[in-house]
Amino acid sequence: MAETFKEFTDSNFSSEALQCSLPVIVDFWAVWCGPCKMLTPIIDELAGEMAGKVVFGKLNVDDNPKIAARYGVSGIPTLLFIKNGQVVDQHTGLLPKKLLLDKINKTFGI
Repeated sequence: MAETFKEFTDSNFSSEALQCSLPVIVDFWAVWCGPCKMLTPIIDELAGEMAGKVVFGKLNVDDNPKIAARYGVSGIPTLLFIKNGQVVDQHTGLLPKKLLLDKINKTFGI
């Protein structure tokens, strides 16, 4: 299966997430985080279903602490919803697929 989400880093975040023409959802995660592992297949499914409408990306907070600090991410998983380079919403914790989809549609007006 092709990778359906981008890998964001401290070095590519600005160009890949903030300058993207589509709405972006950034999943802040870590290898040791149980809820993060539960969220990954949900993000994967939604990324496939919403390809061309929303860009999904993951950012490992252990490997990329600058971006996590810049956005005040203290708990994971945290999702940032970015539109036109601005954070328009944020959610910390695991969301079931239906609730996450509803939040995406409401936040981005899709």
